[in-house]
Amino acid sequence: MAVAKYVCTRTKRKEDRRLITGLSTYVDDLKLPGLLHVAIIRSIHAYAKIKSIDISSAQKLPGVVAVVTGEEIKDKLGSVPCAAQIPDLKVPRHPVLAIGKVRYVGEAIAAVVAGDRYVAQDAADLVEVNYEPLAAVVDPLKALEPGSTVIHEECKDNIAFVTKTAAGDVAKAFREAEAPIIKQRMINQRLIPMAMETRGVVAQYQPGDKMLTLWSSSQIPHLLRTLVAGIVGLPENHVRVIVPEVGGGFGSKLNVYREEGLLAYLAMKLGRPVKWIEGRRENFLATIHGRDQIDDVEIAVKKDGTVLGLKLKVVADLGAYHQLLTPLIPGLTGAMIVGCYRFPNVSIETYGVFTNKMATDAYRGAGRPEATYLIERVMDLVAAELKLDPVAVRQNNFVPMNAFPYTTPTGLTYDSANYQNCFQKALEMANYKGLREEQKKLRQQGKYMGIGISTYVEICAMGPSSGMPAGGWESATVRIEPTGKVTIYTGSSPHGQGQETTFSQIAADELGVPFDDIIVQHGDTSTVQYGIGTFGSRATAVGGTAVYMALQQLKEKVGKLAAHLLKTDSSAFVLEGGRVTLKGDSSKSMSFFDLAQAAYHAKSLPPLPPKMEPGLSATAFFEPSNYTFPFGAHIAVVEVDPETGEINFKRYVGVDDCGRIINPLTVHGQIHGGIAQGLGQALLEEAVYDENGQLITGTLMDYAIPKSVDIPWFELDKTETPSPVNPLGVKGVGEAGTIGSTPAIVNAVVDALAPFGVRHLDMPLKSERVWQAIKNAKPRA
Repeated sequence: MAVAKYVCTRTKRKEDRRLITGLSTYVDDLKLPGLLHVAIIRSIHAYAKIKSIDISSAQKLPGVVAVVTGEEIKDKLGSVPCAAQIPDLKVPRHPVLAIGKVRYVGEAIAAVVAGDRYVAQDAADLVEVNYEPLAAVVDPLKALEPGSTVIHEECKDNIAFVTKTAAGDVAKAFREAEAPIIKQRMINQRLIPMAMETRGVVAQYQPGDKMLTLWSSSQIPHLLRTLVAGIVGLPENHVRVIVPEVGGGFGSKLNVYREEGLLAYLAMKLGRPVKWIEGRRENFLATIHGRDQIDDVEIAVKKDGTVLGLKLKVVADLGAYHQLLTPLIPGLTGAMIVGCYRFPNVSIETYGVFTNKMATDAYRGAGRPEATYLIERVMDLVAAELKLDPVAVRQNNFVPMNAFPYTTPTGLTYDSANYQNCFQKALEMANYKGLREEQKKLRQQGKYMGIGISTYVEICAMGPSSGMPAGGWESATVRIEPTGKVTIYTGSSPHGQGQETTFSQIAADELGVPFDDIIVQHGDTSTVQYGIGTFGSRATAVGGTAVYMALQQLKEKVGKLAAHLLKTDSSAFVLEGGRVTLKGDSSKSMSFFDLAQAAYHAKSLPPLPPKMEPGLSATAFFEPSNYTFPFGAHIAVVEVDPETGEINFKRYVGVDDCGRIINPLTVHGQIHGGIAQGLGQALLEEAVYDENGQLITGTLMDYAIPKSVDIPWFELDKTETPSPVNPLGVKGVGEAGTIGSTPAIVNAVVDALAPFGVRHLDMPLKSERVWQAIKNAKPRA
């Protein structure tokens, strides 16, 4: 790489100025001539037959243009797609509007189109749906039972898939255990991603050239174009997707939803642009949920805490239908269950189960927070059972630094790591020994301080195409304009990660041009070459590498052109300060502007080197050879009030290793946000359905998310272990805080309650739950 002037520096984000001044354009800001508004009628039952739908009153309301139902469009639109590929996976039809039955509260049944948003909603309220309610299946364990109500008639039961994997000799490991087998059921509760901007779609169809344009708040513009084209039956090159500003995604917008197919159909049917903006209540009901696993784990250990073997049974609540990646998420839990540790003997059974709820899918971390929570709770359970320090248990089981690249029993190959160094740094920052001494003194005073540890590793930079449902590469085009300015077109689709800044930093160093001379374009499938999108902490590790590769191609052309223009045989030039200078000879130099002019106007004699095309542009596609595996160590210190169950943070320490850091400012921002969301799961958030399948936490009055007063001060640091997978050495950081924080916080609370004999508590650790545990506890002997 070039000498770093911008890379590795705390550079303010380019995109922030328009965001904080309100100058950004979101889907709901779009106003097209003749725009119509769509309101959707959604099911009030979790499981019911649709006996009839009376739309006559809605059709008569002045201003209503159209009312459509599932029966009208069932033969005109394809199914909402699922990209997962698992052996024997059951994929029931997922209609754009319900046909015959509804299978979760919030399922779309019909749509009203009107010239005014409020008229559309008024008309939707006039649609009368006659239901025959059926017994809903809400508990995934009951859904597994023989004789349970079958949600999809085309399936013989509610089991969407079963996978079983094993490595080593698990039975022998359990026979050789030197301590009682440790068993624990852990629940990873259902969560709601809760992006600040709800989903939204605008569709416009031009019948003259049969061109459909779709604006959507999405993380995957090109994949969305491909899949929506399939739903509506248009050639892909007759569909254009534009993703404007996105107000948060967290995986919930890594999807293709019913509304995108529906709006496309309505625009084509009516010949006018249509808009749908999701309400917050709809967002609770009809945007994917996250997590929702019941996990039974067993572990065999030696007396010193060395793990001999692990058994895991995962029951994953998939909801009523598959969304794009629904069946794949539980597999990531199994893949990462060994964490940072050497577990030679592992067996994993995973059951994906249909229930009468909204689908689960990727939510920040997507399967990896579940795995880290499991294994980090297990390490504390081992320490408690054997009366060992949880630090020592982890250190005894770490994969040693000289073992990398390390192949896990689940089949992954960790690229690079130094878990010991990272962990030691966190322990020193926290003054771990001092904390234990303080804890002992406080307990003598009747105060209950807890220290929670989490040492995590995650799979990122999704990833090699062989392991991805729709390709794992990424693309970039870099163009030097005739004036010497630089435009980057990335197939990634940043929506808060800061790639407009970090990609500009990389280009500024490589080309030696001012940072402000570079812009990054993304999200428009008609101007940007095909790309995969932003998810799985891949945008910089994969998309940024594609940018870097395109820059290397450009630099080669710049060198050849400069050699031709400056009449030298050498193409070894230094690009710095807006000039191109022959290495070792400053007399052979020209401005970047003059070189760009020459490349486009081609007026030199001869105009260009032999076989060189005019212009300065390069496109690269980067296919990674492996995933990357960032890691870190988080330590939470809390105090629990035994009279109320209230939890107060005393400290929060985190040391993360995401490989080479392009911009420390954006890295810290990602970690801050991730920890906040992990804290939300640990202490506050829980999507609750009652026995009838009604979402009873369907508003922000009932579903608690962290507020600023709930967030502790973060003491953060880093180690840097470059990844060999890409030339930038970066690994990814977007999900690190979410993965590392949840088990650290839960471990801290359980540690605080150890004198009461509390062994485990399921999330969220609300004050009432903690107080009840203290009340019912039997003090430890």
